[in-house]
Amino acid sequence: MAIEKIQKRLRQFASREKAKVLRGFFKTGPGEYGEGDLFLGVAVPDIRKVAKEFCNTPLNDVLKLLSSQHHEERLLALLMLTQVFDEGDESLKRKIFGLYLGNTRFINNWDLVDISAPNIVGAWLVGRSRKPLHSLANSRDLWKRRISILSTLAFIRQNDFNDALMISRILLTDKHDLIHKAVGWMLREIGKRDRRVEEEFLMRHYRHMPRTMLRYAIERFPERLRKSYLNGVR
Repeated sequence: MAIEKIQKRLRQFASREKAKVLRGFFKTGPGEYGEGDLFLGVAVPDIRKVAKEFCNTPLNDVLKLLSSQHHEERLLALLMLTQVFDEGDESLKRKIFGLYLGNTRFINNWDLVDISAPNIVGAWLVGRSRKPLHSLANSRDLWKRRISILSTLAFIRQNDFNDALMISRILLTDKHDLIHKAVGWMLREIGKRDRRVEEEFLMRHYRHMPRTMLRYAIERFPERLRKSYLNGVR
């Protein structure tokens, strides 16, 4: 079967030592956000290499990989879905968008979200209703909320900031550090393109936003300006 060949190929790059490092890096211990996740110990460049080698894998097999217990196989599946999405026609893109949202339970760590959400969910919603993102932003599921804000990177890249700002407002009171970092990152991306837009948002909310979110948002500001935000004297 194609999936067995893919798995065998991926395991050629596996390392027990790297797997141990990855389990710590992605917080797989009891009570942590990646609790119980399993790793083969394969580096991302090698996963990308396998994705290119098996770029014609049937979608059914890709979805089997996406439901794997091993983190790297899920990442591989998402890279494959992104490739197919990029090269597909309108009908295929719609199908992959639907498959993605129907399988978010397997997109369950920050790297899996970040490598795929802007390039599938965000890319599909360019020029379309953004309602799915607002629904995800209000989810109780951490990864759905991260998908909602990371997907807006596709719009930000086109200088369309409205939904990123709206979702950022929804997530201002989120309790999770991974959401704080993601929102701050998207605000910083907005600021790279239009500092005025980012600062208008910050002036309304910086005194109340989580500290990590603020630090990420102002990371590229001049030192004096950055300190003024951190000291609450804007």
